[in-house]
Amino acid sequence: MPPKSKTTTPELEQLRNAQTSAKKRSSPDPAFILDKAIYQLWETINDLDQIQPERVEHYRVSIFGSSRIRRGDPIYDEVKKLSYELARMGVDIVTGGGPGLMEAANSGAVEGQIESKSRSFGLAIHLPSEEQSNPFVDKVFRHRTFFSRLHHFVRLSSAFIVMPGGIGTALELFMVWQLLQVKHMKSHPLILVGTMWPPLLEWIKGSMIERGLVSPPDLDVVAIVPSAEEAIKIIAASYEQFKGEKNGHAAAGT
Repeated sequence: MPPKSKTTTPELEQLRNAQTSAKKRSSPDPAFILDKAIYQLWETINDLDQIQPERVEHYRVSIFGSSRIRRGDPIYDEVKKLSYELARMGVDIVTGGGPGLMEAANSGAVEGQIESKSRSFGLAIHLPSEEQSNPFVDKVFRHRTFFSRLHHFVRLSSAFIVMPGGIGTALELFMVWQLLQVKHMKSHPLILVGTMWPPLLEWIKGSMIERGLVSPPDLDVVAIVPSAEEAIKIIAASYEQFKGEKNGHAAAGT
């Protein structure tokens, strides 16, 4: 069996070399100890990321959107209805667990799951403005860093729906987009809903594609739709494919 290859970058090689020289020091260097701990954490995450289940048991949709859009806004109602319809299908809903459109998605999921076995998840982030998760989640996972939280979204989800939002929503969108672009993640639907997203793609075309900074096929990774109803159609088709593959594995006894 060939030896296991090490994760390596120039920065990590520096840390490895520093470990050797550090043994000669008479007293520990706190900065070095911290760097070493972070480096070991990176290696652990990289190792764990190699463990992929043969198949996913539950179809889950992450819904991203602003925490500042509250009840009474038409977009809030649209997200709640979207989540309700997906939960009725049997799809699990994943959000950031906070207020605004996250609350709308989780509350819609709770109402829709009465007719199904779907669940509502919240990946809460520790922020001064979002101390408590919304009350509509079946299970809360609490994160202190956006890094771990974003990684958790990716690990849980079979599809992603992006509603109107700000910098946090854009961060989530672009991370998922890049992972799909470089094929670090299997092909999952990435759906942008609403009127704020077409100008973004026009900007990418004019500022990135024309200069060769992005390839035209990279835009095929996302689907832009005008309403949640169109997003539901895409998710329904993907979910049917998921169930077909799952039943096929079960019939084959794998």
